[in-house]
Amino acid sequence: MILSHLTLGVSDIAAAIAFYDAVLGELGIKRERTGKGFAGWGREGEGGFYVTRPFDREAASAGNGVSVSFLAPSRAAVDRFWRRALDLGGTDEGPPGLRPHYHENYYAAYVRDLDGNKIAAVYHQPEPAPSAA
Repeated sequence: MILSHLTLGVSDIAAAIAFYDAVLGELGIKRERTGKGFAGWGREGEGGFYVTRPFDREAASAGNGVSVSFLAPSRAAVDRFWRRALDLGGTDEGPPGLRPHYHENYYAAYVRDLDGNKIAAVYHQPEPAPSAA
């Protein structure tokens, strides 16, 4: 991890908390901090991801070209992340699947959150071989 933290602006903090609790929960990422007008998620020993109302009190807006990608523990977790985001009002920006133009095992799904911020879940490992029964 090279970042201390990353923050996205949102217009409705309660709705954003519900959305991110659910979609990041599918990746094993839990909310670690909640304060007046902000919330943060992470895994122990890693930097954090935060949502907040913009400090300038202007409307939240999504950055053009900005994408926040979360590491997933499996391809199935990527699938669940994508489905949960859509179920909660997120919009599809690319369904789960391989993106070999990045590398042969790059499995990802892309969505926009309730404020239009582009987020993704990514799994970089080969699919485990089926176990012999």
